[in-house]
Amino acid sequence: MKKKISLKDILMLQAVIVIYTLSGVFAKLASGKEPLSAGFLLLYGAELAVLGIYALLWQQMIKRFELSVAYANRAMALLWSMVWALLFFHDRISLKNVCGILLVIVGTVIINGAQEEVRDGK
Repeated sequence: MKKKISLKDILMLQAVIVIYTLSGVFAKLASGKEPLSAGFLLLYGAELAVLGIYALLWQQMIKRFELSVAYANRAMALLWSMVWALLFFHDRISLKNVCGILLVIVGTVIINGAQEEVRDGK
């Protein structure tokens, strides 16, 4: 049985998910460059580096969390991706986008809370 999930653990997991979503930022930036140009190769390399760092950190996270909890929290990547799209690419965010993200956040909170109840024997 895994230990009780602390706020610090959840924040660490979210930090790892943020790192993962940054790979998408580098991929989008690379897509705007001429294939095999220096800029493209630099951004593509950055994307691969971020994915490598994420893979190592993700392995550490799944040691701390039950797999179902870790993957439920990974859905928060949608939120972080939307934040990056707004900040870096000035994409428009619709009411439907916001509603969808809120549903994901509520679902993640429910999953995390349900795991706490299971551990507490409720």
